[in-house]
Amino acid sequence: MDTKSLVQEKYGAAARQVRASGTVACCDPALRCCDPITTNLYNEAEKSGLPASAVLASLGCGNPTALIELKPGETVLDLGSGGGIDVLLSARRVGPTGKAYGLDMTDDMLALARENQRQAGQENAEFLKGEIENIPLPDASVDVVISNCVINLSANKDRVLREAFRVLKPGGRFAVSDVVVRGEVPEEVRTSMLLWVGCVAGALEEKEYVAKLAQAGFTGISVEPTRVYTVEDSRSFLVEAGIDVDAFASQIDGKFMSAFIRATKPGGGCCATGCCN
Repeated sequence: MDTKSLVQEKYGAAARQVRASGTVACCDPALRCCDPITTNLYNEAEKSGLPASAVLASLGCGNPTALIELKPGETVLDLGSGGGIDVLLSARRVGPTGKAYGLDMTDDMLALARENQRQAGQENAEFLKGEIENIPLPDASVDVVISNCVINLSANKDRVLREAFRVLKPGGRFAVSDVVVRGEVPEEVRTSMLLWVGCVAGALEEKEYVAKLAQAGFTGISVEPTRVYTVEDSRSFLVEAGIDVDAFASQIDGKFMSAFIRATKPGGGCCATGCCN
């Protein structure tokens, strides 16, 4: 099964479980990818007024809406919007004169997100079906691109970043949460850790992520760790995977992280320098 099909299967199953039972088994019951990665990302004020299913279906690793300034009237696009929590939060912040789009390729997640939007009464949100490698929006139509640990799932990250650059207006901001690897890690450990961190993951090394953003045309690039995972966070999973954790501890500890990644599309006055982030 290819990466795209595997992502659709796992996240579709998560959406169906939320709708059916009001719980979520986070990707796959055999993978401990919920805690500490996906927990406690949103405060009570943010969750207030949102459907419980929007919170339950949030399987990201960060809270991009908390770390980027959104202004009334702006247009925001969330790549891989899942159950819609970041779209609904963004729609609140840009107000009735703004717009928040969510893009997802999984029918079950789109159905869940649209139901969450209906319950929240958020009229300035819209959920689109499509792939983040081929964004169904015109050039220079978006002020801010956000994403919550979805780009790492793409098999063609260069294409995703080029598409994000294309749809951003000059001076537009790229502000995503994603899984990042810092430094070299033994391949057998890297593979198991990526499964733990993201269920279906292909996290980039930090310098490679920066290089790919620059190649796509972005400037003002920064990577800010938000949660750094210790060897103890993943010990039980790695032991079950047959990894001698203590032998590799120094090569694992602190190497995997959730990070907030900022960049800017040149142009548009002060935002070209990153001052609007």
